[in-house]
Amino acid sequence: MRTLFRVLLWLTGGLLALALIAAGLGYYLISRSKPDYDSVQTLAGLNGEVEIVRDANAVPHIYAQTDADAYFALGVVHAQERLWQMELSRRGAQGRLSELFGPAALSLDRRLRALDLHALARASLRYQSAETIEALDAYSAGVNAWIGVVNESALGRGAPEFFLFNEGLAPWTPADSIAILKVMALRLTNAATMETKRAKLLRRLTPEQLEDLFPVYPDPGILSLPTFAKGHPEPGAPTVTRRASRDEDDALGELEELFFPPARRAGASNVWAVDGDRTATGASLLANDPHLWLSAPSVWMLVHVEFPGEGVIGGSLAGVPAVLVGRNRSLAWGLTTAGIDDQDVYIEKLNPENPDEYLTPEGWARMTSRTETIRVKGADDVATTLRWTRHGPVPPPDLYDLGAVTPEGHVAALAWTALSAEDRSLEAALNLMRATTIEAAVKAGEKVLAPGQNVAVAEKSGVGVFVTGRPPNRRIGSRSHGRLPSLGWIAENDWDGLADPSATPRSIRPASGVVANANNRTTNAPFPDHLSFDWEAPYRIRRIEQKLNARQFHTAESFVELQNDTVSEMARAVLPLIASDLWWTRDEGVGDARGDRRDAALKMLGAWNGEMSEHAAEPLIFAAWMRALTRRIAGDELGEDLSEIEGARPLFIERVFYDVDGAGRWCDVDKTARVETCAEISKLALDDALDELVAAHGADMSTWRWGEVHRARHLATPLGLRWPFDLFVNIEHETSGGDYTVQRAQTRGRGPEPYLNVHAAGYRAVYDFADLDRSVYIISTGESGHLLSRHYDDLAELWRAGEYIPMSMADSDIRAGALGVMRLLPAEE
Repeated sequence: MRTLFRVLLWLTGGLLALALIAAGLGYYLISRSKPDYDSVQTLAGLNGEVEIVRDANAVPHIYAQTDADAYFALGVVHAQERLWQMELSRRGAQGRLSELFGPAALSLDRRLRALDLHALARASLRYQSAETIEALDAYSAGVNAWIGVVNESALGRGAPEFFLFNEGLAPWTPADSIAILKVMALRLTNAATMETKRAKLLRRLTPEQLEDLFPVYPDPGILSLPTFAKGHPEPGAPTVTRRASRDEDDALGELEELFFPPARRAGASNVWAVDGDRTATGASLLANDPHLWLSAPSVWMLVHVEFPGEGVIGGSLAGVPAVLVGRNRSLAWGLTTAGIDDQDVYIEKLNPENPDEYLTPEGWARMTSRTETIRVKGADDVATTLRWTRHGPVPPPDLYDLGAVTPEGHVAALAWTALSAEDRSLEAALNLMRATTIEAAVKAGEKVLAPGQNVAVAEKSGVGVFVTGRPPNRRIGSRSHGRLPSLGWIAENDWDGLADPSATPRSIRPASGVVANANNRTTNAPFPDHLSFDWEAPYRIRRIEQKLNARQFHTAESFVELQNDTVSEMARAVLPLIASDLWWTRDEGVGDARGDRRDAALKMLGAWNGEMSEHAAEPLIFAAWMRALTRRIAGDELGEDLSEIEGARPLFIERVFYDVDGAGRWCDVDKTARVETCAEISKLALDDALDELVAAHGADMSTWRWGEVHRARHLATPLGLRWPFDLFVNIEHETSGGDYTVQRAQTRGRGPEPYLNVHAAGYRAVYDFADLDRSVYIISTGESGHLLSRHYDDLAELWRAGEYIPMSMADSDIRAGALGVMRLLPAEE
């Protein structure tokens, strides 16, 4: 027995030693790819020496003697810090994720292949300007030069993830960069999703009921704000509108949402600017915080590129040779999603005698087709046939759930403005970052095809805002107006090309000196010049307008304060509607535990100012009540389709409680003989919410906190999707804010963690023309995508706390506390 014990002891010790050796070897191999900020690299493709200074926050500052070398160095920097992020984005655009993740990603690849984004990107190269091609070629050369360094110097395959997903790393090409921008455009539109959602709900609802669920935007369209202290709504003003399903906790579902997000997370942002007449210094101010999915590393990477004669600093996307949001020494610009209805679903009738043909106004026509092979890790290759009608690609039925609205003997085709080879959106971005006047910025923006964006700009003496992207020219006789899938054989439903780029809304140097946008309606033009029927609810723009008009003169500090404002104008507008009857009435069963709990919650909410503070219980009670109220009001009418609108629906709730056009009928439960009132339903919903919260957090309301459930989860893909990797690679912390606050922190809305913060401002910046080098910015994680780098998450806590880092292009600021200097030298020929 003693001998056996010794043997077991030696075996255990040996196994532990082997495990430690393996862990040490793994750490060594992974750490080899950690960026070295103090190095000298000799690289082919450079014309002259380039210096890259990492400042105290690891932001790279690139100094080059030619434009080509500057773009080359940007490619090196992106690849050094974010190579895995770039590869994942590129493979998504190509529809090649199954090569990494196996059969689980096959359906996603089929959808992405159907859109053919990478082929369109390759075809678009012939439409780019010579300057754009030079930038793309130089950037690609820089990326590939760094991949060469990784291979030659054994730098851990370039990123830790490549040890688990080592399927080969192809050279970077100019088309890869354009394709990544097309993927971004895909993420920033929800038009097709909304069409199919409406069509599915019409199986259960009347057109009037559907209008209640998706009401027309209630406020006038604005770009520049009214004259100071006039025209803005009072806090809590009612939003009275009048008529004119997958499991998110599934790991594959999270991966799919990187490319096809739910409609409510298609993109949002804030931007506002004031000219010198409205600032304490007499110089313009601009603030911008684009809202995208939270990820680790952040979608954004901060960079400063010093071109000959001009410098530019701001937020870049790894894989794209441009600073997409930021400033140069004369101009600052910010972006928000314009919400343009740039997609239409067409239902095409197939020829019963030949399923390769479909009906057109002129008769039967043959679909274009091409067969491709999808390589699948751990499984056989899969052939997929791509098909197109005259309207666009024929995607798989699971894209936007098109199969649910496509009758037998028909297929659905997708028309989308971005599905064109004549796409010069990258050229527009390059021209914008070199523009020095508002007029030059407007001219640059006219080259954008997609995504549609509101661009706010500021120079020292003025501000402006304009809409970019080319909306489709729908015919006045369109049967669907783009709100529902259209019959493909009806000529009136066709597009007449795209709108002239100079025809989109704009406001340049307005008399008020103030421009702002929070994805609100930007034009009052009727169909077909309306841009969209679907806009973000007006609560954020109302709050911005209210705060901008609350003081005569603004400072950079007041802009920072507004960016971090967490008061919900939605809560201020809706809470009095749903709680008024309950505040002034009490059930006869005084003293019952449920009634006491309800009274306590109502007392807390009655004293609440609408601030969505992470430390308070009121935001949690209100958010749970709103979700429960939607279920109570719409559940009997929608049944299993309730998932199509799950979550808070404040515009719908306002419409119902104000009984606009008879919308109060929703409160009556159609399965019962009696007629229920909205007050009764509101009380039942509050009890539902409190029961849910008691079960999850205990009966003591004083211990409930919004931040406990409203955690920002910066998801690392794919390691963060699986235990135990998620414990180390995801970045998570409590946050304030909510779906309708200026500091927008959008909740998941469904599943076991419905209040998780998954979509927020991954980049914030305030540009101060009194001294542009005193401007500030921040991203949500850190500069590096490397898991072992201390700069993987070092900015996350600052971001959570609403703090910023300096945004200076002054050499003295950059080199003070710099982490290192990297020198790139041209190889001798």
